[in-house]
Amino acid sequence: MTVGGGLIGARVSRAEDVRLLTGRAVFLDDVRPPGLLEAAILRSPHPHARIVRVDTAAAAAHPGVVAVVTGAEVRALVRRPQPVIWRVAPDAPEPATYPLAVDKVLYSGHGVAAVAAVDRATAEDALELIDVEYAPLPAVTTLEQALAPDAPRLHEDWPDNVAGRAVVAQGDVDAAFAGADVVLRETFRFARQLGAPLETRGAVATWDPFTSHLDVWLNTQSPHLVRELFAEVLGVAVDKVRVRVPDIGGGFGNKSGFYGDEVVAAVLSRLSGRPVKYVEDRRESFVATVHAREQRIDVELAARADGTITGLRGTVHGVLGAHFSMVGLSPVWTTAAVMAGPYAIPAVRLDVVGVVTNKTPYGAYRGYGLPKANFVHEHMVETLARHLGLDPHDVRRRNFVTDFPHQSPVFVYDSGRYAECLDLCRDAVRRAGWAERVADARARGGHIGIGYAFHNEVSAFAPSRIVNMSGLDHSGFDEAAVRIDSTGHVSVHTGQTSMGQGIHTALAQVAAHVLDVPLEHVTVVSGDTDSAPYTGYGTAASRAAAVGGAAVLNAATRLRAKVLRIAAHVFEASPDDLVISEGVVSVKGVPGRTVTLADIGDAAYRRPHGVLPEDEAPTLHEREVYDPVNVATAFGCTAVLASVDVETGVVDLLGYLIAHDCGTVINPMIVDGQLQGGAAQAIGGALYERLAYGASGEPLTRSFAEYLLPTATVVPPFGISHMETPADHIPGGFKGAGEAGVIGGGAAIAHAVQDALAEFGVRITSLPITPPDLLAAIRAGSDR
Repeated sequence: MTVGGGLIGARVSRAEDVRLLTGRAVFLDDVRPPGLLEAAILRSPHPHARIVRVDTAAAAAHPGVVAVVTGAEVRALVRRPQPVIWRVAPDAPEPATYPLAVDKVLYSGHGVAAVAAVDRATAEDALELIDVEYAPLPAVTTLEQALAPDAPRLHEDWPDNVAGRAVVAQGDVDAAFAGADVVLRETFRFARQLGAPLETRGAVATWDPFTSHLDVWLNTQSPHLVRELFAEVLGVAVDKVRVRVPDIGGGFGNKSGFYGDEVVAAVLSRLSGRPVKYVEDRRESFVATVHAREQRIDVELAARADGTITGLRGTVHGVLGAHFSMVGLSPVWTTAAVMAGPYAIPAVRLDVVGVVTNKTPYGAYRGYGLPKANFVHEHMVETLARHLGLDPHDVRRRNFVTDFPHQSPVFVYDSGRYAECLDLCRDAVRRAGWAERVADARARGGHIGIGYAFHNEVSAFAPSRIVNMSGLDHSGFDEAAVRIDSTGHVSVHTGQTSMGQGIHTALAQVAAHVLDVPLEHVTVVSGDTDSAPYTGYGTAASRAAAVGGAAVLNAATRLRAKVLRIAAHVFEASPDDLVISEGVVSVKGVPGRTVTLADIGDAAYRRPHGVLPEDEAPTLHEREVYDPVNVATAFGCTAVLASVDVETGVVDLLGYLIAHDCGTVINPMIVDGQLQGGAAQAIGGALYERLAYGASGEPLTRSFAEYLLPTATVVPPFGISHMETPADHIPGGFKGAGEAGVIGGGAAIAHAVQDALAEFGVRITSLPITPPDLLAAIRAGSDR
């Protein structure tokens, strides 16, 4: 039995794992209410075309088909277009986007019509009977095509293909560059990627025709948010919508959005009078789930001769899809907002430009805009050091933020010990003997190198007032309730979503620690908007443990105080003289005088007479609404050992070390898992993953045969070192760690490859680093 008291910081096994590993989990595809129909969506083969005619008669007559809808029919049944909740460029044009295409398709995969039938196979057969006449239009798929003066416009009432502009600025940039000893310039490109969780997206929607109540099972990271958006789009009161969340096979930000496919399932249920399930297949997911990462960043850096960075300026181009997803331009804006990273750069100006293309919409993916920003500032630090003949780590130290709180161009960094974290990482590299391995390999003619990247991470998102001012049309607070029942056991009710990251275990540890009860006596309950507390932004942006954990800690602290007041009444003592240990309350220094939480629970619910003080209400229940006053800044350093085959351009990763600080660590094992999982995704983005498009705009990447993901054979051994710098403004001192592993990986891998190929002068400014591209760079260096 695992007892409380010291559970914050304890390595305990995840409570969720037994159920998941023994096949007892219930995922969305396991949800099968009586009378269920299954839906399929007809998707455009064209990247850009007018819809001349849609004939669904043959599909509607097909045996087993119950309902068919077109884009125009869905539009007539909804109250408003698909919502964009984050407008960082408030004056930007915003196309009215509906769940299915109405007059034009804007990307390959754009939904045109949908069918609900007795099973998925019948629905897919019926799709083949829908006759759609298209009038193809020229497509734009690259940034350069979209910005060309004569480019075809995706939205004909726009003057061009620019979806919005914003500026991130601080200090006098012109003066910084005018007085600089050194000015460096570079252009960076990042390929288009997607999250690719193990489980694809889906929904099971049941519309009650008598009450106009919508019940949706949804594998979402943000149940309360999507409940609000369902109500807005369908024109019903929020209390008429219930969102339930089953087990989720990974989210990675892909499942934090609100998709038109989910509305289509609700409309089909309304038309058919039966529950409707839609689950995208894997080929659909490559064009129907949001994409991410694709940007071009042009920057200039100003510095003094001693390596002090004085200014940073440039333009961040986001290569968006055909229209905004729920989060709008915010992932691109976030790249600019955190471009200075952990460095105290006094003057910054970054222009943000979003550009629409005939591709799948651009949305959230783990790390959001942070990995691109990190790649840029770490590359520029290394380039500056090389230009000045300095050690890159000395340049980092010279420019690290040291005075906290620190006002960056957008966020206030609450705390940090960056130089100590860098030292911790370098010590781990020394202990691992990497320098000796490099020397030995090079003596034998091998090409092996070490790369570093330092990052900081905006976590504990999102203080409601701050994000509202930045254009987010939603809150970021967290609500939690903690209850002790009549047997002395504890239930924690949260709006946070469990999707494989171990949040139920972490919140249980917080409650058990505060109440000092056995961990096995704590149950975490979530996943139903009819009963779960309201959580504004959902489970995303490294906020679940920080904001959710703080809410649970505060509620449990007040509940503990009530337990002690009741026990003090029983003992005729002061609450200050009492202690709780393993669910038993006793008087300090008086062994034998005890009362259990079960006794107190029994009195609070069933037999209050004579036990509860007159001024104490029955039940043991406390609720907390926690809205942080500021984000929390986690940070870390990544080191990578890599070898390169100069004959093939293939990169092998030999070692991966991370030093990390996420404030108070609730469960080091869970944090290690988060860092390792994020690092695996960073490896994919750095070396393998790219969504490719043909010259005519057709997607070339439609399966895992073309979209390569890192496997166990290419992921190296990990080593992780922890520091703890608590956030002083967050109860418990928690900071987030959900995105940390993915942020610095790309830059560290690129720097390791550059170090391995130093003799060729290879400089990497684009991701992924594919063998053909790297081989071309090696050969170009050999020819110089």
